[in-house]
Amino acid sequence: MTLSAREALEKALKHCGNNQSELARRCGVRQPHVWKWIKAGRVPAERVPAVVRATDGAVQAHELRPDLPELFPVPTDSVDAA
Repeated sequence: MTLSAREALEKALKHCGNNQSELARRCGVRQPHVWKWIKAGRVPAERVPAVVRATDGAVQAHELRPDLPELFPVPTDSVDAA
């Protein structure tokens, strides 16, 4: 299932108890920043790694910014080709 950037951000927020202040704390920003991300429907590229860490990897970078595949490529399955 492919998430939209907005859905991925909502998933990150749920991971933090639907608490904007908690997501902000885990990302090292203030709550108004998270509010702006929600209003815009996306996380700034420079904050994507912090959100991934804040969710313990439950939300991946490519989900937060599918519009930037060169920066956040979709991981490929590393199944042995042997």
